[in-house]
Amino acid sequence: MSLLNEYIQKEQLLKQLQEELDKMEGDQRLKSELEFKEKLEALMAEFDKSASDVINLLDPKQSGTGTASAYTTSSSTSGRRRRKLKIYKNPNTGEVVETRGGNQKTLKSWKDDYGNDTVESWLVRIEE
Repeated sequence: MSLLNEYIQKEQLLKQLQEELDKMEGDQRLKSELEFKEKLEALMAEFDKSASDVINLLDPKQSGTGTASAYTTSSSTSGRRRRKLKIYKNPNTGEVVETRGGNQKTLKSWKDDYGNDTVESWLVRIEE
């Protein structure tokens, strides 16, 4: 397509969009929504609050997520209690292992070599 044809096409598109915009500006519902938005923004500025503050105030369970489905997804993962940190020290080698679960590679190899009870006796401390 030539540059001139492209220009004419864009000009027609612009004209069409301007007509749609003018039509929307005459709609009373849009005027009402714009007025509400302006008043809300003025009120937020008066009390030095952000949009997220207002959302959190009106619906605390959705604080920062945006949608209810996002809330349920994130709550199932973040609602789980964090495991305690266990610190083991091998008296034979002096090696220290810090883990929050029993699936740690070195810890598993120790348990295979020395037995579960022996390795558990090497527990130095437990932290939150």
